[in-house]
Amino acid sequence: MDFPDVLSRFTRAVESNDGEGLAALFLPDGTYVDGFYGDFVGRPAIANMLDAHFWGHAKDFRWDMLDPVHANSVGYARYVFSYTYVLPEAAGRRVVFEGMSRFEFEGTLIRRYSEIFDRGLALVQLGFAPERIARVVHKAAERQNAKPECAAHLA
Repeated sequence: MDFPDVLSRFTRAVESNDGEGLAALFLPDGTYVDGFYGDFVGRPAIANMLDAHFWGHAKDFRWDMLDPVHANSVGYARYVFSYTYVLPEAAGRRVVFEGMSRFEFEGTLIRRYSEIFDRGLALVQLGFAPERIARVVHKAAERQNAKPECAAHLA
């Protein structure tokens, strides 16, 4: 598999609101775990996520995948992601943040995509109230700490 090519097709699909193109990179029951919006399972849900959530809330996307590493069935890439928010509460604000993507493959298709980034950094750029940012970050901490691999760290 050509991992840099997958990354290029993945980011181009997001940048151009090509939900069908993005979904086609996944297994039919593949999962996209978005750091803001949660889990989307299956190609129709992934395609809808892109249109309803990403492009429903923002425009002018740019997603640069950097330093890709792929071994066996897992790939990682550091990224810089940006967009212009369109909802009235912060319309026109440009947001940029860095993160890390994790791709789990079955053959040449994505079984599961997930990411890690600082949600607070993105939300501060939108000018959201501290209480709202705290609620979002608190929910993210709860989701993280509910993972089985975190249990020993919390004991």
